[in-house]
Amino acid sequence: MIIERELAPYIVFAEDPVLAGLGKINANKQRIVFVVDSHGILRGSLSDGDFRRWLIQNPTASLDVSCFTVANTQVRTMPHTASPAEIAPLIGRNGVQHVPLVDDRGHLVAIAVDRSETLRIGEHEIGPGNPAFVIAEVGNNHNGSVDLAKRLVDLAVEANADAVKFQLRDMDALYRQRGGATGGEDLGVQYTLDLLSRVSLPAESLFQVFDHARDAGIDVMCTPWDAPSVAALADYGIPALKIASADLTNHELIEDAAGRGLPLVLSTGMSRESEILETVGLLRGQGAPFALLHCQSTYPAPFKDLNLAYLDRLAEIGQCVVGYSGHERGWHVPVAAVARGAHIIEKHFTIDRTMEGNDHTVSLLPDEFRVMVEQIRDIELSMGTGDARTVSTGEQMNRVTLAKSLVAARPLAEGAVLAASDIAVKSPGRGLQPNALPQLLGRTLKRGMDEGDFFFDGDLRDATPTGRPFAFRRPWGLPVRYHDQADLLAQSNPDFLEFHFSYKDLDVDMDSFFTEKLPIGFTTHLPDLFAGDFLVDLASEDQEIWDRSIREVQRTIDVTRDLRRWFTADEDPIMVVTMGGFTKDKHIAPEARGAKYARITEALGRLDANGVRIAAQTLPPYPWLMGGQQFHNLFVDPRDTAEWAASTGTALCFDASHTKLATNWLGLPFSQAVELLSPHTIHLHLVDATGVDGEGVQVGEGDIDWAEYGALLDELSPGAPFIPEIWQGHVNHGEGFWTALDRLEKWL
Repeated sequence: MIIERELAPYIVFAEDPVLAGLGKINANKQRIVFVVDSHGILRGSLSDGDFRRWLIQNPTASLDVSCFTVANTQVRTMPHTASPAEIAPLIGRNGVQHVPLVDDRGHLVAIAVDRSETLRIGEHEIGPGNPAFVIAEVGNNHNGSVDLAKRLVDLAVEANADAVKFQLRDMDALYRQRGGATGGEDLGVQYTLDLLSRVSLPAESLFQVFDHARDAGIDVMCTPWDAPSVAALADYGIPALKIASADLTNHELIEDAAGRGLPLVLSTGMSRESEILETVGLLRGQGAPFALLHCQSTYPAPFKDLNLAYLDRLAEIGQCVVGYSGHERGWHVPVAAVARGAHIIEKHFTIDRTMEGNDHTVSLLPDEFRVMVEQIRDIELSMGTGDARTVSTGEQMNRVTLAKSLVAARPLAEGAVLAASDIAVKSPGRGLQPNALPQLLGRTLKRGMDEGDFFFDGDLRDATPTGRPFAFRRPWGLPVRYHDQADLLAQSNPDFLEFHFSYKDLDVDMDSFFTEKLPIGFTTHLPDLFAGDFLVDLASEDQEIWDRSIREVQRTIDVTRDLRRWFTADEDPIMVVTMGGFTKDKHIAPEARGAKYARITEALGRLDANGVRIAAQTLPPYPWLMGGQQFHNLFVDPRDTAEWAASTGTALCFDASHTKLATNWLGLPFSQAVELLSPHTIHLHLVDATGVDGEGVQVGEGDIDWAEYGALLDELSPGAPFIPEIWQGHVNHGEGFWTALDRLEKWL
C-alpha cells in the first residue's frame, strides 16, 4: 500500500461530463477517479464498472450527464490521519483497491492505493510497461553558480533526460561543528566540508534553478541532507525527494520526508541488506510511495563491485520500483541495468570532468548522457514483450532471398500424386518451406508444373484464390514484372499494369515479352536497388551518389517512354519514384529536412521527363533496405510532404501502408494524412500496415480502417488509379493480389 497525495490524476469535478471522467480513468490506469466539488470535498467515486452499471440502467440516456450523476456516492473513507495499519483492513475487501482519505470537513487529502509496482514523479509513470526514468544528477556540479546550474538544466533537456536532480544542505544543521569548522575531523571530512562550503547553493538560489527547470519542461528532484532542507523543498513544491545512500539508515530524516506525502527515491549504497530491510519496513509503515536504487558508493566504482544481479533481490526486498544509481566510468553499465530490470537510472552530469570534486570524475558529459539515453531507449525497444516468436517484416524479406523452398524436381502433370522423388529443396525461399514436405506428399497436384517451379501454400489446400473480373469505381491495375505480366493479365480485367522493375529489367529486350499491343494503360516503378548495392538518393549531398541517382532515374524514364509502344493508352504513363533522403543510423532533425527536399527539387530539374508523369512515393519511417532496417526522413510526415508537393508541383503516389506506418509513428490520424496528401495524389498503392514498420500486410489484416479510408478516397481522390501492392502478392499466380482485390471491392 502507498498513500498517494498527488491527486490530480485521480480527481474530477462533480459537474465535469462523464466522458471526461472516463478519459481520466483511462489515463491514470487505475480504473477509478474520485468526484469532488469545487471546494475539494469528496462527493463520490466513479469507476468503469459504475459507468457500465449506469448505462445498463439508462440505455437511452445522453452521455452529456455529469460525473456526479453516474458516481457511487456511498464511498467508504478513512481519516487522513489514519496509519497504513488502520487502513489495511479495507484494502482488498470486496475488491477495494483505493481508499480515499479525508479531513474533518470531508476534503479529499490523499488516497491509499493497493499498489507499489509503479511510482509517479511529475508527469512520469515509472515501472513495468513504462520507459525508464532517467535522472541527470547535477548534485553540486554547478560549483556554486546559478548560471552554470541553469545551463546544466538546459543541457540535460537537450540530452533527453527525464529529470534533473540537485542537492540541498543546511551546513549548520547537518554537521556537528557550526560555521563550517573542521578541527579534529578526518582528512576526508575536512576535504568534503571545504568543498561544500565553496560549491553549495542555498535554497533560495536553488529555487531559481528549479523554476528554470520547470519552464524548460523537465522534472526536478533534490536530495535533502537534513531536516531544514526537507522542509524547504516540501514547501517549495518539489515533485519528489531523493534520499542519498548516506542517509538510508537515517530513519528520522526518512520519516520526515515520508510524512510530506512526496514520492521518495532512495539509494542503497554503503548499506547492508539488513539495513535496507529496516528502511523498507519503515517506509511501508508510513505508506510512502518509494523506489529503491541499487548503488555502489565509490567514485569511480570498480566494475567487479557493481553486482547488477542484486537488482533482482532488491525488487524482492522492496516489492517496489527499482533502479540503478551509477558511479562507474562510462554509460554502458546503466544500459545493462535497464536490460536487467532497472526502471530508474541516475547518472552524474557535468560539463567538465576535470573540475574539482569527486562527482565530476564519475559524471557523463552532455553528449555522453544523450548517447546513454538513446541506447537505453534502444534496449527498451529490444526487450519486447516475451510473446511467441514471429517473423518480422524484414525477416520475411530476407527469408525469401536466403531460405529454401520446395520445388518440382521434374516436370509434373496436373493430377499427379506427389511422391518424394517429385520434390526437391532449392533456393530462393519464395515457396513452401522444406518442413512442409510431409504435408505435400500424397496430395494430388491441381496444376501442371515445370522443373524448378515452386510449391505454394495453395498446393496444400483444395482451393486457392484466383483472378476474376473485378469492378471498382476507379481505374485499377496489377503490379507485374515482364516475365509474369501475361499470366496475371490473362486471369482478370485490369485497366493497367504497373511494371515494378528490377535493375536488370532495364537492360533486357522488352520486345521478347510482348506479341501485340495491349489495349490498356501502364505505369512503372523505379527499381528499389541497383547494381553494386546502390540505392537512389536524389537528396544526397555526396556528389557522386547524387549524379548516379539522377542517371538511374533518367534511365528508368527512358525505358518507360520506350514501353509506350506496347500499349494503346494515350495518357502519359505514371512513373513512381522513391526519391531518397534515407539515413542508416537515425532520423535527422525535422529542421534539416528542408535542405534535402531542396536537393531533390534540384535533381528533378535535371531530368528529361517529357512523356512521363513522375510521382514521388510516400514513405515509411523505417524502411527495409539492403536486408535491414534504415530510416526515411522525407515523404514521411504528410505535412512537409504536402508542402513540398504544392511548392514544386510534383505529384504523389500515396502508398497506404507507408503512410499508415508514418502516422502511427508520428501520432497523427491517418485521415489527416489522406486529407493533406489527396490534392497532390495521382496514384495509389493500396496495402495494409501494422505498427511503425510492418509494411506490405494483406488488406484487412493490419491497422487501416478500410471503410473509412475508402470513403475518404471517394471524396478526395475519386479518379486516382490504384494497385494492390501486397508483399509477395504475385506468388502462386497472384494469389495475394486476388485476395486483396476481392476484399477491396466492397470499399472502392
